[in-house]
Amino acid sequence: MESIGLLIEDIIRSEKVIYAVLSNVKKKSQATFNKVNIKPVLIKDEKKFQFTYEYESKVIHKNLDSYEAILEINNLLNEYFRQAMIFTIEADYQILISKKGKATVLKKKPTKETIDLSHNRKKTYIIEEGKPNDFLIRLGVMNEKGKVFSKKHDKFKQINRFLEMVADVIPKIRTDKELNIVDFGCGKSYLTFALYHYLVDILKLNVNIIGLDLKQDVIKFCNEVACDLNYDRLKFIYGDIKDFKEMDKVDMVVTLHACDTATDAALVKAVNWDAQAILSVPCCQHELFDIIHNPIMIPMEKHGIIREKLSSLVTDSIRANILEILGYSTQLLEFIDMEHTPKNILIRAIKTPHPNKDAISQYLDFKKFWHIQELYIEKALGERLKKHFSQ
Repeated sequence: MESIGLLIEDIIRSEKVIYAVLSNVKKKSQATFNKVNIKPVLIKDEKKFQFTYEYESKVIHKNLDSYEAILEINNLLNEYFRQAMIFTIEADYQILISKKGKATVLKKKPTKETIDLSHNRKKTYIIEEGKPNDFLIRLGVMNEKGKVFSKKHDKFKQINRFLEMVADVIPKIRTDKELNIVDFGCGKSYLTFALYHYLVDILKLNVNIIGLDLKQDVIKFCNEVACDLNYDRLKFIYGDIKDFKEMDKVDMVVTLHACDTATDAALVKAVNWDAQAILSVPCCQHELFDIIHNPIMIPMEKHGIIREKLSSLVTDSIRANILEILGYSTQLLEFIDMEHTPKNILIRAIKTPHPNKDAISQYLDFKKFWHIQELYIEKALGERLKKHFSQ
């Protein structure tokens, strides 16, 4: 096997490998993978080798550097597989290992010509990198030539991810009339400006957008930017979500990282407006931390960090369930990668003609399981929610 190890090291270190497959497991088991595929990929401009482990009912990926890849291939051939097909730019190699451990290498002319690093193929964004964009330049995300600053690349991806979710919503709502949109807790308003740009500049829709926040300096800054960009249907006002009365009818409610029950206040506003669409990314959630309890769940409840995550998940599940009761088709989606922020669940809700009656019993059983009484969102919705329980 020593010669096999030298061959693998040469192929990997000289970057000749195009694709490889390890197969013919020595001992079959459902708990063990039955095949491993290997290919070079680019991840953030760094070359890696992607190992894809195929099990009976799942697939697992690992991205390894050259040194790690050499060790892993040798380990897999020693412990798990009797055969390998390695395709390189110079030759195809078939490695066969007998039951007694004798290794044979068959070398053939290459059947593949080029190395495909498509794992990091440039993603197509709604707002493209390399094309100057007025609001992104003004907010310091890209320079005047359209290059995204390295420190702002995560923000650029977040903006595009948000717009992808908006793009999924637009075909499901009425856009043949003026749309009123509110962004509660808008902050510096990267996403508010992105929403305006997408709906007005790209889709050519007739919209009014208001951003609301409790920071007066932020509101002042955002209004200056909107004025500079001639975004004349976009304005920002100072105020609390519960006190917002600027619009009598709102078609879309956006709330991103509103803290604790501020998210609930925004959802209540949206429901009372019969908003066509809701996009909400909750932030810190404290209401249920000291409330949820079930003896079965004590192994989770007794750890503060787990209890915090658990209370957040229970809270968002309740919010989604209440929206379903009130006639919204609701999804909980990953907003951005967990590596960027743990607050990455987005509640996306679309108004439908009929409430979900099954959601009522699910909701009541769920509350009973966690020993939850009346919540802030229930109190705030009042009779609008209670009438569904009596039907």
